[in-house]
Amino acid sequence: MEWDASEGRSDDVIDRRGAGGGGGGLGGLGGGFPIPMGRRGGGVLGIVVALLAAFVLPGLLGGSGVEITNDGMNQLPGVSSGPAVGAGDPADASIPADRDPDPRRTEFANVVITDTNNMWEDVFAASGRRYARTKMVLYSGGVQSGCGAASSAMGPFYCPADKLVYIDLSFFEELADRFGAAGDFAQAYVIAHEVGHHVQDEMGVTAQVRRLEQDDPSRGSGPDGLSVRTELQADCLAGVWAHSRYERGQSDPTKRLDDGDIDEALQAASGVGDDSIQRSMTGSVRPESFTHGTSAQRKRWFGIGYDKGDAGACDTFNAGSL
Repeated sequence: MEWDASEGRSDDVIDRRGAGGGGGGLGGLGGGFPIPMGRRGGGVLGIVVALLAAFVLPGLLGGSGVEITNDGMNQLPGVSSGPAVGAGDPADASIPADRDPDPRRTEFANVVITDTNNMWEDVFAASGRRYARTKMVLYSGGVQSGCGAASSAMGPFYCPADKLVYIDLSFFEELADRFGAAGDFAQAYVIAHEVGHHVQDEMGVTAQVRRLEQDDPSRGSGPDGLSVRTELQADCLAGVWAHSRYERGQSDPTKRLDDGDIDEALQAASGVGDDSIQRSMTGSVRPESFTHGTSAQRKRWFGIGYDKGDAGACDTFNAGSL
């Protein structure tokens, strides 16, 4: 992926790496949306987005015929070409630039969070809606989020309570070494996926789905559960951003995708599939405990978003087959 550090907006990043590596445990982090790392916060909190005016999920919701709306938004159009809520100052506990252990990776992450925010801001504006930009919190070792304390072992996550994306950049080393997904666009996929969860949150259906899960927790997990459908939709939305970046790169060489970029993203999506992680850790696969989807499903839905370049194609909740 071609990029320049000048693309990044400093106010899209909150740097807390200088605060130390405290933050033990994963308690209270069930509201986050991690790339699965084998360790996850207890419980499932599904966030669903209706990309059409409304959708009905009678089968998925036990035949109840519950309608989930999106607060009047007709739909997000295809992609043709105020600050988020949260605590912390962009310079809060930041590492001085001359002591940053990996300044190039920091700059790249800043470019991706800014570019994804910019794109979704444009998409929402085209539908007459305001998009509140999320921010990316950089931390090292551990961090306190609005969803509770988190350690780096959890992997990147989005917290709907403070509307922030959290990431320890050392995760990218594990992404390459453990999950076989090296390359800058594998890293971009991870960030775009978490921003996808923010897009879902911005659609305004979070509380409605939370109530549905609280009424019947069994709807949350499992191979066809709300959590899997939510995660696959975030993968699809990440693909929509990748399509946008590709389209813009046709006229602007500074944004052009390189040969192999999409393969890097697909490898990352495959590497963090529930089945792949469970098989590597335990030697077996338990579909009833899935929360993010299989490797094949994650690749498929990222590919749908990338091929279509249209958020309206990301309706995983009405998909008969994931």
